[in-house]
Amino acid sequence: MDLRKIKKLIDLLEESNLAELEIKEGEEVVRLSRVPKAAMAAPAPAASVHGSRDSAAAPVAAAPAPAAAAAVPVPGALPPGHVVRAPMVGTFYTSASPGGAPFVKVGQAVKAGDTIGIIEAMKMFNQIEADVAGSVAAVLAENGQPVEFDEPLFVIG
Repeated sequence: MDLRKIKKLIDLLEESNLAELEIKEGEEVVRLSRVPKAAMAAPAPAASVHGSRDSAAAPVAAAPAPAAAAAVPVPGALPPGHVVRAPMVGTFYTSASPGGAPFVKVGQAVKAGDTIGIIEAMKMFNQIEADVAGSVAAVLAENGQPVEFDEPLFVIG
């Protein structure tokens, strides 16, 4: 892929409200992603999205269900503990089915590897697992709402 095409893709990404764009031509792959201004302070690893041609997935938000804890909009106001962040862009869900019991609630003990949420991206449901043991100090994302890459979802104390 030549440099002119890549520059056009960058312009396309800047003019749209897309967070990520991936183009495949034969065996060549170009992935562009926009880093939110709040996340520029911390380095973010690249997200991996497989099986898409035009991976400009704009998640469709479902009607929000009542959340166990209120979302914390200010990044500096997170409770102390280990922050579990979104590994991809998609729609966050607290339970396996609409109206189902949430995977975790504030105060609940979890072990490393326990499923604590789901992110739907490109019609695929990806389990979010606790990477440390402890108790859930906060649920930061709302059920059925879109999340960005590296957005805080949970705090485990």
